Amino acid sequence: MASSGGTKAVVAALAANLTIAVFKFVAWAVTASSSMLAEAIHSVADSGNQILLLVGGKKARREADVEHPFGYGRERYVYSFIVSIVLFSVGGLFALFEAWQKFKDPHGIEGKWWWVPLAVLGGAIIAESFSFRTAIKESNLVRGKQTWAKFIRTAKAPELPVILLEDLGALVGLVLALCGVSLTLVTGNGVFDAAGTACIGLLLVVIAIVLALETKSLLLGESATVEHVNLISAAISAQGANVIHLKTLHLGPEEILVAAKVSVPVNASGGQIAAAIDGAESRIRAAVPLKCVIYIEPDILEATETKNQTSVEQG
Repeated sequence: MASSGGTKAVVAALAANLTIAVFKFVAWAVTASSSMLAEAIHSVADSGNQILLLVGGKKARREADVEHPFGYGRERYVYSFIVSIVLFSVGGLFALFEAWQKFKDPHGIEGKWWWVPLAVLGGAIIAESFSFRTAIKESNLVRGKQTWAKFIRTAKAPELPVILLEDLGALVGLVLALCGVSLTLVTGNGVFDAAGTACIGLLLVVIAIVLALETKSLLLGESATVEHVNLISAAISAQGANVIHLKTLHLGPEEILVAAKVSVPVNASGGQIAAAIDGAESRIRAAVPLKCVIYIEPDILEATETKNQTSVEQG
């Protein structure tokens, strides 16, 4: 559900941004407003990012092979990290450069087309609001009772947090552009247009850094959630086994690796140990709503007691 919801939010954002980008470029062409140019490039960058997310999602569905025995699920994280780089460079740094150029040579918005930026920005705010609403709606299906900050920080599927932050940044950027353009129209001073452009650039840089930090954590390899780790531990222990070590790793948003060492009675036969491991694997898969790759290593109960290693480790 998280994957399909993320795709729906990405497609909605892509449709909105492609349409908005065209109108922003038209507004820039007839007014030479730096805020409009920064916003147009912002929409182009966002559209490219959404295409990257769709490509990453498609590539991640490839089957495991000899070279990648655990599959390609984490490719979605790679493409999300690229998105943060594009947003930082193409969106943020370009806007800051354009603001610097406008500060050096400020000029007002003149001519009979002065109303075009206001109309485009107003329409863009409406379109982005619908896209943002879709992202919020799809996120609420998987967010549960988490705060928005925690959801963005802990989500294993990268598409929804990326779209949420991009749409939020787009809406705030549009408001900043509207303020800059409006003040320039009222005063005739292009400094306000440049200031709006600079604020847009700083906003995009901050969002890009947040996305990069969160995606980097996923790329390095995050464990399953505390809830899922507890479910796995309980499933293993259901038949009286003690969990000595338990480590989990997300191979992708919907797939985890489970590696555990568990205790077995000293007098257990090979068949009994195999049956106990098979039972534990079945209970884990029934308890956790994710695809699980499971490796369980048995250890003799007496040996484990002398080691005093009965704590669960989450890694």
